[in-house]
Amino acid sequence: AVDQPQVARSAVARLSERSGARPRLAARLAYREGRLTAAIRALDGARGWRAARLRRWLQAETDMLEPDRLHIPELPGAGNSRPGTILHIVTDALPSTSAGYTIRTQEIAVAQRAADGDPRLDPHVVTRIGFPVTAGAIDGRRLVTVDGIPYHRLLPWVMPGRADTIAADGLKHAARLVTDVRPSVLHAASNYSNALIALALRDATQLPVLYEVRGFWEDTWLSRHSAGATSDLRHSDRYVRSRALETHCMQAADLVVTLGEAMRDEITERGIDPANILIVPNGVSREFLQPLPDPTALKSQLGINDGEYVVGLVSSLVAHEGIGTLLAAVKILGDRGVRIRALIVGDGPERGTLQRHAAQLGLDAIFTGRVPMAKVRDYHAVLDVFVVPRTPDRVCQLVTPLKPVEAMASGLPVVVSGVRALGEIVQDKVTGLLFPPLDAEALADALQLLLGHPELRRELGANAKQWVARDRTWEHNATRYRDAYARLGAL
Repeated sequence: AVDQPQVARSAVARLSERSGARPRLAARLAYREGRLTAAIRALDGARGWRAARLRRWLQAETDMLEPDRLHIPELPGAGNSRPGTILHIVTDALPSTSAGYTIRTQEIAVAQRAADGDPRLDPHVVTRIGFPVTAGAIDGRRLVTVDGIPYHRLLPWVMPGRADTIAADGLKHAARLVTDVRPSVLHAASNYSNALIALALRDATQLPVLYEVRGFWEDTWLSRHSAGATSDLRHSDRYVRSRALETHCMQAADLVVTLGEAMRDEITERGIDPANILIVPNGVSREFLQPLPDPTALKSQLGINDGEYVVGLVSSLVAHEGIGTLLAAVKILGDRGVRIRALIVGDGPERGTLQRHAAQLGLDAIFTGRVPMAKVRDYHAVLDVFVVPRTPDRVCQLVTPLKPVEAMASGLPVVVSGVRALGEIVQDKVTGLLFPPLDAEALADALQLLLGHPELRRELGANAKQWVARDRTWEHNATRYRDAYARLGAL
């Protein structure tokens, strides 16, 4: 019942007062709900080594949500940096993890390496300590190259188990890498754990820090809980402290980069000087602007029949993507006599729930699971309409996703929920259609309009592709980054 707090609380309450497991379970439940102080207090008076170990672990988690916990002595040779060498500090990466976050990292680095200028940019990427082994990949290589981009991995012989020792060991390994790579700028991407590493390295090396805010992870955490719980959880220790720590990192960085206007406004409201914030939006590589491949073979493989319309998306399957609204709209269209299939490309924690929901609706929806990045355009070619049915959660209002930009570059007509961040990239009735979030009936109406008017689909798709080609390519973004690094004195 770990994701059903009321059920879990009831179960814990029925345990005997003499049960040694009761305080530990109560502490773990409080931790899952972000009530960190309550989690530690739940262990007051608890006996045994398990309770003592859990208390130390919880205390370390809480302590590491305070700023200025990471320090390292001055590094020898720190002033011997190579102009134009960039160290991207990220959470996870290709080839082990394929998602919007990791694709953005790769595309940025590839575009930077290809960009003209003197000195030439030399991007390197380093992932969090333990990745990808701690993410379940049995891959102990310390260096992997993806399309010419070196990905460095911080892999200790023994992985520490507490937040404080994980962060300290991660910093030590990152410091050794800095002395080898000799970057002229530290480019950290969300979340604060990467920014704190970069800021500690700056103290030891005097290298400038650019913090790229790709999302607000505390709001992503909030969106995983039921709507009724979010108002309370917004006051939880985890949410309040995580938000404060993110704000600290933004204020301490030499320059902040973010993805869109809504995100910039949010950062400005936290007290960061607008002059210190640069927008570098999500983009696409030039291959996305090429004609789509022939979908005939893949349609046959997926069991799509002649005359069936296909609507869907490529996405991580998480609650705030609102894919249940898409399934409900497809059900409505089917009841109206439209021959239609839903194609859901991707994987995530909501996949099982969504598949059960589709079955309950009587839909023959197609769930492909995760597909390689190189195959995404094959699935774009199958779709008649690309749908982004995001919920009105705060994270969706603020954060602009990558996947709809890729679909627009492919010339697909897009229908998106009318949250602010999506309104930044889709102009209603010009480059796509907007519908009210969570309104399956309105989504069904928008889809029926497009499916019944192929000339409108072509017009919206062509307009979207033209907009992306003009201003949303990684090639354009590489110039923005080069200007940012020059501003920091790294070139």
